[in-house]
Amino acid sequence: MAKRDRLSGNEAVAIALRQINPDVFPAFPITPSTEIPQYFASFAANGEVDTEFIPVESEHSSMSAAIGASAAGARALTVTSSCGLAYMWEELYIAASNRLPLALALVNRALSGPININCDHSDSMGARDSGWIQMYAENNQEAYDNMVQAFRISEHKDVRLPIMICQDGFITSHAVENIELLEDEEVKGFVGEYEPENYLLNPECPMAVGPYSVTDYYMEAKRNQAEGMRNAERVVLETAEEFAKLSGRKYGLFEAYRMEDADRAVVMIGSAAGTTKDAVDKLREKGEKAGLLKIRLFRPFPADAIADALKNVKAVAIMDRAEGYTNHGGPLGADVMSALFRARSKALAVNMIYGLGGRDVRVEDMEQVFVDLQAMIDAGDAGETYRYMGIRE
Repeated sequence: MAKRDRLSGNEAVAIALRQINPDVFPAFPITPSTEIPQYFASFAANGEVDTEFIPVESEHSSMSAAIGASAAGARALTVTSSCGLAYMWEELYIAASNRLPLALALVNRALSGPININCDHSDSMGARDSGWIQMYAENNQEAYDNMVQAFRISEHKDVRLPIMICQDGFITSHAVENIELLEDEEVKGFVGEYEPENYLLNPECPMAVGPYSVTDYYMEAKRNQAEGMRNAERVVLETAEEFAKLSGRKYGLFEAYRMEDADRAVVMIGSAAGTTKDAVDKLREKGEKAGLLKIRLFRPFPADAIADALKNVKAVAIMDRAEGYTNHGGPLGADVMSALFRARSKALAVNMIYGLGGRDVRVEDMEQVFVDLQAMIDAGDAGETYRYMGIRE
């Protein structure tokens, strides 16, 4: 039976982790993710979990320790934000290439410089091609629900890849919302015990781990890794279906909000989707056909499904909370536009950079985006396809 509570996103994720009761949790503090290991350390001190909680000397060490634990057959995870993720960079690739099913709770924060502790997606977007599954939350409830589902996805025999569960720093991590928690036993039963059939440091099957891979083998290893990512989309949907039976909350690869007859749409990731829903609702009250596509699964990128969801729109704005420095947009824009091109879409598309370093996103801002989309439709031309929203030029 669900329990209602008022929790911050960080506390909600920490409770999910308490309910999962992982084997090993190494951590090093960094704003705004620090509260997650802080809460969890109290659980460990109070005997509420059996987890080996390890305070380490750096983020590089926390990911290294999680990798070692996972390679030894333990269920492991860590947490970080921003420059902490950058400090883990080398180890992110090691975790993915060794097909280790571990988790990272990432609280999104802008990367330096200049120094900024507020939300954007530059940290996780920088790691988008490291071979990790990436899932994003709009609100505290989704952060909790995604964390509960994480190990079921990561540990699946057809996937066996690390997973990054992302939420927006301060906007969801520290804001308190009403959410529904599952009972401890429900989560325990859903996630199950981790009993890997094979793991790298199995003493019954000694092997060399991490040797130099000559050209005759490296490419096959990468192809094998890609196969796990290819299977992840299916496993995410299967896991979501089972989770819906348990919780009553339905998830997919993305959420199509009022998209059934939309002629204008916004595509985005994260907490600003809630603001955009309010804008969509206001426009719908005026009889305007506005809609939102909120991406939940970014890696692997569900290109075909996204293109299909956008097949009837006349104009679309793809919103990036990270700059790609390509001179033509951000990472989400590049992927969505590629999907539209491959689907031979005729929709007019524009990529907008917004909300960097925690810049506010208001309902009025998103209403203006839809006004801009209508102007594109009226002109029959997208105009400048790479724009900034809410910037002092």
